[in-house]
Amino acid sequence: MKSLILFVLSLCLYVTASFAQSSVLPFGVALCGAEFGTENLPGLYNKNYIYPQKSEIEYFADKGVALMQLPFRWERIQHELYGPLDVEELTRIKKFLHDCDSTGVAVILNMHNFGRYKTNGIENIIGSLNVPITAFKDVWKKLSSELSGFTNIYGLDIMNEPHDMGPYSWYTTAQEVISAIRQVNVEVPIMVQGESYSNAVNWTKFNDNLKNLYDPSNRIVYNAHCYFDNDNSGRYQFSYDASGVNAQTGVEKVKPFIEWLKDNGKRGFIGEFGVPKDDARWLPMLDNFLKYLTANDISGSYWAAGQWWKSYPLSLHPIGGSDQPQMTVYAKYLQNNTNPIIALSTTVASR
Repeated sequence: MKSLILFVLSLCLYVTASFAQSSVLPFGVALCGAEFGTENLPGLYNKNYIYPQKSEIEYFADKGVALMQLPFRWERIQHELYGPLDVEELTRIKKFLHDCDSTGVAVILNMHNFGRYKTNGIENIIGSLNVPITAFKDVWKKLSSELSGFTNIYGLDIMNEPHDMGPYSWYTTAQEVISAIRQVNVEVPIMVQGESYSNAVNWTKFNDNLKNLYDPSNRIVYNAHCYFDNDNSGRYQFSYDASGVNAQTGVEKVKPFIEWLKDNGKRGFIGEFGVPKDDARWLPMLDNFLKYLTANDISGSYWAAGQWWKSYPLSLHPIGGSDQPQMTVYAKYLQNNTNPIIALSTTVASR
């Protein structure tokens, strides 16, 4: 009997340690445009910013992409702190959700504000006197309530790349928002990015305390970003040779985050990654990176695509009907994409 008890306890520990690694999740693409025009907030639609067209969604869906990430700005969905949600902007978000749903695609909604809210041209950090945590809770509570009827939301990504938060605790802010969302929506997964631009390579240094976040629905997904250039920024300011990289650099940079997930029994996602298209030597690095993610049952979303970003060096957006070079590599990992909502429900329910 004692041996049986020890065996059961060991099995439980093994299952807990394998929390984030129990099922393969779908790879996606970020469709940009709604977060553009940050010098003009809220700005004019179709002049300062745009939303993706259904044809863009269909192009990537035809390639096997089953998950679209939509970056948007807080200042556009809510013009004043604590104010009502902007009806027109909310309609655009809902249309995107409907377009994705009719195409069989799930959505991550990503508030693209870097831990800040801009008023009168000045950015104020969440948690400060000018942008209290209660204001951040207010917008997410209203938004998650409005979107509670959609079944193709893969996750609410509460804030993109918080950084330099100073004396204001990102951990405290994230916990408060999780609790606020759960007051109106207990089903939707909540994505939490980390301090210091959510960088995968430095995740344990800046974000180890996020493992203590509590979600009564147990549906937190930790979202790290991983670029392969020398400063991890994704700007790729230097050539391949000058960057001092090799074919395994992507694996080396994402490994700390994946090991953290395993060690703490957490579920994760790589919300941004990408390589330039001007040097084919970046492609084997991307291939090895994706192979490593797949081997560890972790997926992510390529950054980025969108009709206003065709000239962006990392862009996956087709030009003249032709695929970008990065798609030749990415397509290999899209062939076996599963239905993201089924995969999500199965993964969460098993934990």
